Amino acid sequence: MSSQSTDFRKLILITGSAGFIGSFLSKRLLSYGSKIIGVDNLNDYYEVSLKESRLKRLEQFDDFTFIKEDLSNKEAIEEIFEKYKPDVVINLAAQAGVRYSLENPDVYIQSNIVGFHNILEACRHYPVEHLIYASSSSVYGANKKVPFEETDFVDHPVSLYAATKKSNELMAHTYSHLFGIPATGLRFFTVYGPMGRPDMAYFTFVNKYFKGEPIRIFNNGDFENDLYRDFTYIDDIVEGIVRLIDYPPKKEENNGVAHKVYNIGNNKPEKLMTFIHTLENALSNSLGRPVEFEKIYEPMKPGDVPKTYASTDELYKAVGFKPSTPLEVGLQKFTDWYVEYYNKK
Repeated sequence: MSSQSTDFRKLILITGSAGFIGSFLSKRLLSYGSKIIGVDNLNDYYEVSLKESRLKRLEQFDDFTFIKEDLSNKEAIEEIFEKYKPDVVINLAAQAGVRYSLENPDVYIQSNIVGFHNILEACRHYPVEHLIYASSSSVYGANKKVPFEETDFVDHPVSLYAATKKSNELMAHTYSHLFGIPATGLRFFTVYGPMGRPDMAYFTFVNKYFKGEPIRIFNNGDFENDLYRDFTYIDDIVEGIVRLIDYPPKKEENNGVAHKVYNIGNNKPEKLMTFIHTLENALSNSLGRPVEFEKIYEPMKPGDVPKTYASTDELYKAVGFKPSTPLEVGLQKFTDWYVEYYNKK
């Protein structure tokens, strides 16, 4: 089943449309003929100019409408739904980042809890064919059993960010049960690629290299028991979402509630040090000279998880797709973009 077999002549509301995943998803759907209403508050959690660059790519399409708004503004969200009456809603707006949630907990409650509640209320009053929303692999906490499966116990989050994402799943399930909203939650596993989030490790490492600063690696320098991450390339994430749009959960297949959760991950965890060496090689290729990061090893931070590893069987059963972009391919695309975008040649 390819994404092209789906009927995309829909009006789709995408929150977080200036974000990493939201902008790539919007671009793909616009190229397929969808009408997109993009909502984003353009906050300064990271450089706003990058968000504006993503938006510029979307504003080339006549069928893209951008609204600068915050999800926590309930009246504004209701007005958007009343005016546009979207067929499908894809909620990707959230305050991201595990470590940042230790310093600024309030913003996570406003964006991830209050904001998502407002989306659910709007979907209740202006019914949609399908609500797709971002969850996170962080809900698995420090689960020892791998790969992580959607049926695993996820009631022990180790960060506030993870707790808000688990809350989103519970809220969506409840609204689906009470009001019949067909809802799908997606547990993303470490998404990376060009125009990605500057707070993510791969982006931070390259930034530090050009500043002449060492990178900090939170694995205690323990290479035998290194951290593992399931790195997922942006195009794979987008393909998974796109394929799911026309497949809202059915009550009869999900214990009487039209709500389902899927992992979207690469299903191939990599050691953090392997990831770093691959990134060094990619940047070497982009620059045409050898690159080696200066490294400082530190203990793991509170909220960090030793290993993330997605089972993608459920996603494959549903839409015949699982992410497959090799790490060296995805990171090469990122470093090529970075060197050109920041003019580092």
